[in-house]
Amino acid sequence: MTEIGANTILSTTSAAAPERSPEKIRDAAKQFESLLIEQMLKSARESGSGDWTGSSEDQTATPLSDMAEQQFAKLLAANGGLGLAKMVVEGLQRKR
Repeated sequence: MTEIGANTILSTTSAAAPERSPEKIRDAAKQFESLLIEQMLKSARESGSGDWTGSSEDQTATPLSDMAEQQFAKLLAANGGLGLAKMVVEGLQRKR
């Protein structure tokens, strides 16, 4: 058996550390904003006011609503969204 010491763990962790390129940071921030927007849309739909298909009773429309909300959130975040991604990127760039 091979012994694993703290030095082995630290060297593998630092080798596997993600690269902090500006493109990756921007992409991660947009994905984060997309998830937040999607959760906001889902909460609004589940609040009891029905969904955009016109009925909250139709269980067959739920997967369709989920997919539509997910795609809408991705599109919104990719095109500026609520400005959260921009704030996250700016905050992370200051810490560099």
